[in-house]
Amino acid sequence: MTFTRQEALQVVANLQGMSRGAYLLDLGLVPYREAWDLQRSLAGAVSQGAIPDTVVFLEHPPVVTLGRRTDSGELHVPDGAAVEVVETDRGGKSTFHGPGQLVCYPILDLKRHGKDVKKYMRDLEEALIRTTAPLGVEATRIEGLTGVWLERPPRKIASIGVHISRWVTTHGYALNVDLDPAPFTEWITACGLEDAAFTTIARELGRPVSVDEIRQPAREAFAEVFGLELEEIPAEDGHGLWNQPIHGQLAAK
Repeated sequence: MTFTRQEALQVVANLQGMSRGAYLLDLGLVPYREAWDLQRSLAGAVSQGAIPDTVVFLEHPPVVTLGRRTDSGELHVPDGAAVEVVETDRGGKSTFHGPGQLVCYPILDLKRHGKDVKKYMRDLEEALIRTTAPLGVEATRIEGLTGVWLERPPRKIASIGVHISRWVTTHGYALNVDLDPAPFTEWITACGLEDAAFTTIARELGRPVSVDEIRQPAREAFAEVFGLELEEIPAEDGHGLWNQPIHGQLAAK
């Protein structure tokens, strides 16, 4: 069978529009270093084609993470503060993670998603914007600034920092759901931004909001933006991903 150029382009367009199978790990409170080790293990498996794209949602105990562009003057954690400080391999500067923040670590092979880092960053922002919209929180991008913001006055509600190796992604985004944003300004110069304001979904809505309330909108938004069909892997299965249905289907092809 032969195709005209137009027919071939249409086939490619149809394939790009199809949802792909992916794993979802929906975890609870996980120490930062343990989550980083998990990301690296998953990234190795995704890179080798042993498992499909995998998306991890979780929370962290209090931790300040330092990106590759962090300046020494950004860190001013007071003595005795109950917070871990970790140097990472992600891009960006310093940020804070803590309970009440939904963290998303997509382990994606960008060869399946256009091999375009700028588009990947824009897609992460779009997933965040679509996550908060159903709640009535109108997040947006601000030219020249990373992450997702609310306007008038500008206040940051989500941070993004990624690492990409051999087109496989690690790290991701952190969405402020319901936590005290003081560490962003009192412990660090978050994202290297002097006098930046930080906010949360709960503060914008004027009511308590649990992270669990945000998980489903976040899953749906991520799947929609990236064209993925997420299959949840039970947390108690740990690293036993290779016997899951999606992998069996892939191996049979």
